[in-house]
Amino acid sequence: MLIDLHAHAPHPDYYNQHPYWGPAFELQSDGDIKLRVGDWVLTLGAPERKAALRKAHAEGKTLDVKEYMEKWRDPKTRLAGMDAAGQNAQVVSVPSHCYMYWAEPEFGVPFARKVNDVLADYCSGAPDRLMFWAHAPLNVPEEAAKEIRRACTQLGAKGLVAGGSNFGGLEFDSPEMDPVWAALCDLDLPMFVHGYNQSVTWGDKANTDRYETTAIVGMNYDESKCLWYMINGGVFDRFPKLKVYITHGGGFIPYQLGRFAQTNPNLDTFHNKKPFLEYLPNFYFDVELHELPMRQAMVDIIGADRVLYGSNFGGSDAVRHDLTEGLKLTDEDLQKIRWKNACELLHLDPAKIGSPAKVV
Repeated sequence: MLIDLHAHAPHPDYYNQHPYWGPAFELQSDGDIKLRVGDWVLTLGAPERKAALRKAHAEGKTLDVKEYMEKWRDPKTRLAGMDAAGQNAQVVSVPSHCYMYWAEPEFGVPFARKVNDVLADYCSGAPDRLMFWAHAPLNVPEEAAKEIRRACTQLGAKGLVAGGSNFGGLEFDSPEMDPVWAALCDLDLPMFVHGYNQSVTWGDKANTDRYETTAIVGMNYDESKCLWYMINGGVFDRFPKLKVYITHGGGFIPYQLGRFAQTNPNLDTFHNKKPFLEYLPNFYFDVELHELPMRQAMVDIIGADRVLYGSNFGGSDAVRHDLTEGLKLTDEDLQKIRWKNACELLHLDPAKIGSPAKVV
């Protein structure tokens, strides 16, 4: 069995919700279709997709944006990709460009409800194979806690998806965030941490980030900052049952653990009551790293009990082969990573999870 916990699900029904913020896919003069959020425009995209759109445009066959987005509406499209990848199930999330922590609450709060309603309906098309992470307006923590409870108890969300840093100026160690942690602990569900392009918050300078650095480097930094702030900020001393899953192999965390641990007691200010490394059982990491030796090292350092399967399915740098292939593990540890840890963390009954169709 294989359960992918890092899979993005763009859907036309939650785009174009605001005249400025969007988020909107828009036709470019060369026939390409690019995402815009406020002033920010995403420059990432598969070369073959860009080439196909531009070629069609040159031939007078420019694709309609609505037609381009329609493929995301039907869950059967995703199921076909999952079948090809041998995946039994996915827990999908809104793409990080839709987090909207930078938007005014009057938009961000109802937008979160819209996203969760859309994803719940989308997953209902294959309930034995599709589940979702709840989106919440973390820049308004009290409202975020309400939406987390609604999405998880009424819509069936399996936890919260969150950026790694900067929730409208708040951070993971901000006391204002405590209602969010309380909600997750009450529900006994985890938070899935996935960084976002911080340049989207830069206003009229949003497009000065050359080479998408805030995505390629910044996401890993923000994901690492999550652990650093939560432990140093004493969050787990107040909420010892809180569980956090950090994607992209844990950002920089597994490879700098010794430095984190050595630095913590030397800080002038830190609030953790236990030694730094004693909080690691509150964290999970996934195998979404592109190099086998790095995946192996991460598993060796963290331990198979705290490793999950995530591929960035649907993302621009998604890994399209089996990320557990080649790992030197016992079969028991291999199955923990592929599905057992996910079932335990998210309270899933493996008997109720469907099987991928055979790809001919």
